[in-house]
Amino acid sequence: MSTKQGRSQRRASQESLDSVRDWVGRELQGSKLKDVRLRRRLHQLVEQMASSPGQSIPFACQDWANTKAAYRFLDNDRVDEAEVLEGHFQSSRERAARTSGPILVLHDTTEFSYKRDDIEPIGKTHVGVAGVNRDGRPRLYTACGILMHSSLAITTDGLPLGLLSTKFWSRKTFKGTNALKRSVNPTRVPIEQKESVRWLENLKQSTARLGEPERCVHVGDRESDIYELFCAAKDAGTHFLVRACVDRLAGDGGHTIQAEMDETRRKGLHRVEVRDQRGRVSLVVVELKYRRIRVLPPIGKQSRYPELSLTVLHATERDPPKGRDPIDWKLITDLPIASRTDALEKLRWYALRWKIEVFHKILKSGCRAEEAKLRTAERLVLLLAILCILGWRIFWMTMLQRTGAAVPPALAFTPIEIELLNRSTRGNVGRRTSGRVSIHSCLVQLAKLGGYLNRASDAPPGNMVMWRGLMRLNSMVVGYEMGRQDVGN
Repeated sequence: MSTKQGRSQRRASQESLDSVRDWVGRELQGSKLKDVRLRRRLHQLVEQMASSPGQSIPFACQDWANTKAAYRFLDNDRVDEAEVLEGHFQSSRERAARTSGPILVLHDTTEFSYKRDDIEPIGKTHVGVAGVNRDGRPRLYTACGILMHSSLAITTDGLPLGLLSTKFWSRKTFKGTNALKRSVNPTRVPIEQKESVRWLENLKQSTARLGEPERCVHVGDRESDIYELFCAAKDAGTHFLVRACVDRLAGDGGHTIQAEMDETRRKGLHRVEVRDQRGRVSLVVVELKYRRIRVLPPIGKQSRYPELSLTVLHATERDPPKGRDPIDWKLITDLPIASRTDALEKLRWYALRWKIEVFHKILKSGCRAEEAKLRTAERLVLLLAILCILGWRIFWMTMLQRTGAAVPPALAFTPIEIELLNRSTRGNVGRRTSGRVSIHSCLVQLAKLGGYLNRASDAPPGNMVMWRGLMRLNSMVVGYEMGRQDVGN
């Protein structure tokens, strides 16, 4: 490569970074890093990673100077993950403020696994079974990795607004939970001494960051069925909707929630489509029951926590077939349910909980978070925080296309990207953009760059398609800038 070509390529690479600075600058505007140099380095690192989503740090940085600077940033003990994400948290709040209606805050925990010869600098996540020894005893292994509990805000249409809270940790030792239960009643252990306190901490932090507790509905799976969480939501003036797994004491304490629900008459029927493991779709009938119940705290904690008046909603499949798990959702919430319409609304809200599972999949499959080679937990956590921002953007762009949200294209794309997306459509190749371009047309064309065919019978494009489209679009921006410089020379 000639010297002139090398300079041209470096300038084009730099200008391609400039093309992502618009959205990075907006997203990180609220960053609280006190050192201006660290704040500038964070912006640059996010820009570099955004220009090559899913690629390694050396690939994204392109040269040794930038790569070394990135490693130094990730190894800086003056930076923590909360400071990296603070700007994104504030942007999530601003996006929520521009919407109306309830905001669903989805909570869940995921595990990032890594293969390391020395697992101590990163930590442990669990002990698993890897087969059986010759003597018949199980062969155990210790998994190396990091756990992340995240809280993702979405609209009731499923549009992700961004993260509001995260917590990262790993385990140094294992206490043998099953053995511990033989001598200690877990319900008598204070929540502050349990790992599950993360549910309460994230609920409080995300509610405070959003600033409108009455709009929040915190949604969680069975693991979030914690009485202390119900009380924390009441104290914060916010709401919750979780899937129950504990049959709690109810009424005067002489019976349980299930006993009251067994006596509750059916309030309605609902037909839903169900897909089995072979992909076959069938229409099933679900019976709906709901009732306001006086719920009591666990026996060992009744002096510390008050009784609560909560709504219990059961959705049970009628005549379930063999070979498939029946639909059996038992939800508990502080929100009132006065009609079948209210019940179906709460069921639909809980069904959106799957969105946070999709977000975690994007981090692992699209952003390739588990392929990082960093050797300490502190460095990995900072990298994961950055990837959370990039993963949210991919997810947001995917759901923008599906929900049909009316936002200006400049909110998601730079002027150069909009120009290239429009010119790459059929009939516009080589033409300049004329007139207004819709966000929908930009997103469809981005998906087509990722392999989406856009046939009438095709489902909406998925996250991996959008990720591949972003990769190709970034390459197009680099080529465009190189060509423009060469013509200019």
